[in-house]
Amino acid sequence: MSATTENTAPSPSPKPASKRASKHPVDEVLPAPKLAIYGFQHVLAFYAGAVIVPILLASAIGLNTQQLIHLINADLFTCGIASIIQSVGFWKVGVRLPLLQGVTFTAVSPMIAIGLAAGGGTDGLLVIYGAVIVAGLFTFFIAPYFSKLIRFFPPVVTGSVISIIGLALLPVAAADAAGGAGPDLDPSSGKNLAYALGTLFLIVAIQRVFKGFMATVAVLVGLVVGTLVAWVLGDAHFDSVGDSSWLGVTTPFFFGWPKFSIAAIISMIVVMLITAVETTGDVFATGEIVEKRVGREDIARALRADGLATTIGGVLNSFPYTCFAENVGLVRLTRVKSRYVVAAAGAIMIVIGLIPKAGAIVAGIPHPVLGGAALAMFATVAVVGFQTLSRVDFHDHRNVVIVATSVGLAMYVTAQPDVAKAVPDWAQIILGSGITLGSITAIVLNFLFHHVGRSRGPAVAGAPGAGLVRLAEVNDMSREQFVETFGSLFQGSQWVVERAYDSRPFTDTIDLRRAFQEALFSATEEEQKQLIDTYPTLGADSVAQGEEGEDSLKDQSALGLTRLDNAQHDELAELTSQYRDRFGFPLVLCVRDRDSFDEMLRTGWDRLNNSPTQEHAAALVEIAKIAGYRFDDLVADANPILSARSRFLEGS
Repeated sequence: MSATTENTAPSPSPKPASKRASKHPVDEVLPAPKLAIYGFQHVLAFYAGAVIVPILLASAIGLNTQQLIHLINADLFTCGIASIIQSVGFWKVGVRLPLLQGVTFTAVSPMIAIGLAAGGGTDGLLVIYGAVIVAGLFTFFIAPYFSKLIRFFPPVVTGSVISIIGLALLPVAAADAAGGAGPDLDPSSGKNLAYALGTLFLIVAIQRVFKGFMATVAVLVGLVVGTLVAWVLGDAHFDSVGDSSWLGVTTPFFFGWPKFSIAAIISMIVVMLITAVETTGDVFATGEIVEKRVGREDIARALRADGLATTIGGVLNSFPYTCFAENVGLVRLTRVKSRYVVAAAGAIMIVIGLIPKAGAIVAGIPHPVLGGAALAMFATVAVVGFQTLSRVDFHDHRNVVIVATSVGLAMYVTAQPDVAKAVPDWAQIILGSGITLGSITAIVLNFLFHHVGRSRGPAVAGAPGAGLVRLAEVNDMSREQFVETFGSLFQGSQWVVERAYDSRPFTDTIDLRRAFQEALFSATEEEQKQLIDTYPTLGADSVAQGEEGEDSLKDQSALGLTRLDNAQHDELAELTSQYRDRFGFPLVLCVRDRDSFDEMLRTGWDRLNNSPTQEHAAALVEIAKIAGYRFDDLVADANPILSARSRFLEGS
């Protein structure tokens, strides 16, 4: 296409272009009936885990039945508020992802210890609430500082933590499937096995046979059908519905004004710090599932929501809050990514918290039925962790050690929970939970292996364990060796890398990066256009099938362009087609530099309004960004996450 033709081609108006960009699935507001159904599915999956903490606490510190009922109502009511805060968000509070909030199990043992130390009963409860309020405020204000530690959470850590969360929860699901923890536990019961496996089989069958809406409510259908079958056979009982009142309102400080103990506060702050690690893992897991990049500010927003919800919990007679991994697994299983579904679940929980009869109906779901569904959901969380670990370089034996040790210790404590009794009381908060011990182990080992110590000089290319290339070696390379090492930074043509070679010697990796940029932008216009033409179409099948090379596959899979649904694929195809028709070369966008699919679309449609000269320059800038990310993949100290050792290496 000639320049004259390009300049006279009609430009689409900005207004229609902006309307074309679709919302990210996370921000999509579904029709009210779907919100209600999907939200109720989250509530059913969540309910048993939500009420177990007040039940355990009330039994341990000697509260009566009426006090327990009030705790359960208050817990559900506050869970609903916390979930809306986290999913909808306001100001800098709430991560705005489909994350449902619930009381953290990590707090159970410390709260029981605090309550008993204060004399048990309501006296102990008031000291617990004082500690919860202060710990919540501490978490809220420490959130932005904790989020700065995100560089200590590379995939080897987040993948380990997410996998541990899923694996450590499976015994809970197994206990439910066998009749429920406590006196009802009966692994030898054929009836329990039939209910659990029947529910699981029904969920799997629905997802295999059906598509669309029916597949997304598979868990809900499994729970409802399993409960109905159990009721018909006389194994599901709803007697407590008639005994429950219609209205039960929780009021602030129902049990009295909170009391504050320094020891209790310190203990609860430690709980919240550990919970922050779990929340970080859940946020990363959800980000992976919904294909939305998680950054430092996202972690800060999530932790602020945890802190605020925990403070509200202390006021409204509830407990510390965190993201519930159970529902992370449900998001992955159903593939319904809208955060407003979780907000709807929050609204339903508020209603249930105000209407004890509604809670009694939900509580009637038999444990084996709930366990069968939970087996699928918890295992799905572990699969998300496996997916994250697939990006880890296991040629580096250090990463093998980190994952193996953290998972091994987590499973040790999960399988043998009584090992916590072998350590002093203050250490039981760590050894009392496989999730806690495994997460801390992964973080500490990653710090020791990758952030501490000195090496033989800055590594600038290659994979650990497969042969690192040092800066001095780069300066000594022949042109052919240099091109072979760095040729993948640019698509197709290698003249950019060849010209960068002429800038040797390089003083550091920044100097090396600049050499590639200089070679790109100093080329002739014709050379630049030929380079632009080598980049594949966004969302092309050839990319997904690996025909355009591993680097293009990695670039475009960052926002899920290799696995788009039909609507997204058609919309992107229309954009790229119009762009090529207008400018005569493919739309080049650095996918890894975008936060969401809809943002990428908006950028593309907006660029249709530019002149050909401006688009030529914009394409080069995007190519430089793509090369920058590929450079980060290769170069050890190109960014602080890929090589936290950079501060030490340069001085070697």
